[in-house]
Amino acid sequence: MGFDPVTDYPLGSRRPDLVTTPSGLGLDDVTLDAARDGTLVAADVRATGETLGLQAEVARAGGRSQLGEALERAAELTRVPDEELLAIYTALRPGRSSSEELEECAARLEELGAPRNAAFVREAADAYDVRGLLAHG
Repeated sequence: MGFDPVTDYPLGSRRPDLVTTPSGLGLDDVTLDAARDGTLVAADVRATGETLGLQAEVARAGGRSQLGEALERAAELTRVPDEELLAIYTALRPGRSSSEELEECAARLEELGAPRNAAFVREAADAYDVRGLLAHG
């Protein structure tokens, strides 16, 4: 059955069949008992890229294009390892990185399948350059 971003929202109550955990558990399997017996692990309470993509469609269908774009970037970030994500976040702090270092972050994001986020990092690097917020040397 297809997905209709207008009539299928909210996903959890109208289309729970489309919501799964990163390990593939269905929404009905996310229970306290599953957590107690170890079937549900901490990583399973994270949103998947697929679910975030569906939420992006819902946002766009509701006329909220900026929210849709933010959700698409979030969906991409589900493919980025936590350690790498934290390193990029740290690199983006003003005065922390050079233009070259931020370009390396952007290239890595592209390698990991996150082109929207790579563009976002490049945009930040340009803004930092204009405002004198890049590290030098």
